[in-house]
Amino acid sequence: MRAVDIIAGKRDGKKLSREEIKFLIDGYVAGTIPEYQVSAWAMAVFFRGMTPEETAALTDVMLGSGSIMDLSGIPGPLVDKHSTGGVGDKTSLILAPLAAALGIRDPMMSGRALGHTGGTLDKLEAIPGYRTNLSAEEFRAFLAKDGFAMTGQTKDIVPADKLLYALRDVTATVESIPLITASILSKKAAEGAGALVFDVKYGSGAFMKEASEAEKLARSLVDTGTAMGKKIIALLTNMDEPLGNMVGNFLEVEESLDCLEGRGPADLMEVTLELAARMTVLGGKAETPAAGRKLCERCLASGKPRELFLANVASQGGNPEKLLELRGRWRSPVTAELRARPGGSGETYITKIDAFKVGYASVSLGVGRGRTEDTVSPTAGIQFHHKSGDRVRDGDPLMTIWAASEDGLAAALPRLEEAVEYGSAPPAARTLVLKEILSPLPDRSFQPETDAGDENA
Repeated sequence: MRAVDIIAGKRDGKKLSREEIKFLIDGYVAGTIPEYQVSAWAMAVFFRGMTPEETAALTDVMLGSGSIMDLSGIPGPLVDKHSTGGVGDKTSLILAPLAAALGIRDPMMSGRALGHTGGTLDKLEAIPGYRTNLSAEEFRAFLAKDGFAMTGQTKDIVPADKLLYALRDVTATVESIPLITASILSKKAAEGAGALVFDVKYGSGAFMKEASEAEKLARSLVDTGTAMGKKIIALLTNMDEPLGNMVGNFLEVEESLDCLEGRGPADLMEVTLELAARMTVLGGKAETPAAGRKLCERCLASGKPRELFLANVASQGGNPEKLLELRGRWRSPVTAELRARPGGSGETYITKIDAFKVGYASVSLGVGRGRTEDTVSPTAGIQFHHKSGDRVRDGDPLMTIWAASEDGLAAALPRLEEAVEYGSAPPAARTLVLKEILSPLPDRSFQPETDAGDENA
């Protein structure tokens, strides 16, 4: 078997066998197949695509390139959620303890901020003392004790993905849906969950700008995950505007606590509860999403998810008392307030707050990173006082901003001003959850289900 023949086959539209894919990926990891040949293959995949069977084989081969979390002996169900990334998206911090409170164990392997999108690990590490570099033994222990554990990808987990992702980044093949699918699913499968809910975002602040492209990725994730024996549901959710009222690492931890106390912003709670409802369906706790949502709402009201969140903080090295003491107070000293400047006269409404522009402004503030080696500030960020649809007058406070440096603040302010759009009438209500992607059942546009049959929820 030769790499050049595999490249030529994919170039000509051939369906590759698992053996061919394994030969190429294993050789790349071992260093026997050079980077330039894998680059050529990746470009052929970009143009020719892969079948669900090929994508499943690629995912499985990448998964087998390293260690897999051994969660045997831990009672299930084991269900996780993965987001394709956005601005102000802190749903993982709320979902994990909520699922755990309902008897669903969530083994969550998360990532860091890169570009304009935030990272779950950076948010958690804003809690003083919190550790995300867990050993396999710690991961198992915390998962068994608290019902969830939050860790990062180690060097032993899916090394093929690390190599291939870096190569895609410099060969203009990042957008390949089969390669994205294999990258995401190989890491999620390595964490040991048997079922997954995917939050595939679209809009200005998402990786996929158009809903149609996000749907292709969601369908690929569902079909490939199903072919691998996983139970999968994907939701298409809107990321045209930041989710919630806080953007920033410690700020988003605070807002997650608000949600766990039943005081979260409506948009953030809507997306979180719909994702959580699907976790209850996959975990066998509810028959329908509507029943699952009712279950989640009652569970939140009980206060148990908040208790589990604070218990996990203690388990992973943080100090719950210190966290609560710093809540509402721990902020960067470099600060400013952005006020509404709609111009004109008469009634004025905020018609849009562009998530992409907010995300890149937050990087300047110190919230995110432009390169993987950059550090982030736990206390930088943005608090929104008004969001899309609100009526404002000239001079009304729009945002309070905290920055890691004066230069960062100066760079962020004009971007944040540009992010806000005004109009003489309120915008149409934003659809937060567009569609549910199921397999082998047909897709369906998102419709809240009726209460019929939910009396036992």
